[in-house]
Amino acid sequence: MELESAKLIAAGLAACGLIGAGIGVGNVWAAYITAISRNPASKEEIGAFIWIGFAVTEAVGLFALIIAFMAMFG
Repeated sequence: MELESAKLIAAGLAACGLIGAGIGVGNVWAAYITAISRNPASKEEIGAFIWIGFAVTEAVGLFALIIAFMAMFG
């Protein structure tokens, strides 16, 4: 196996982490919508937590993307 093909395979495997991040972001917002629909008065109370959860989930996706780029171009 050549080095270039190994780099592309590694980048593809690292990019699979973006699938999990996409599912995680969808779950975070689905839980938020469910919570607001059940108790609309708690919107301000859980608003900060939803953004923290979104940021952490998105950060994991960005880390996976950075690792994929490092594997491809490093």
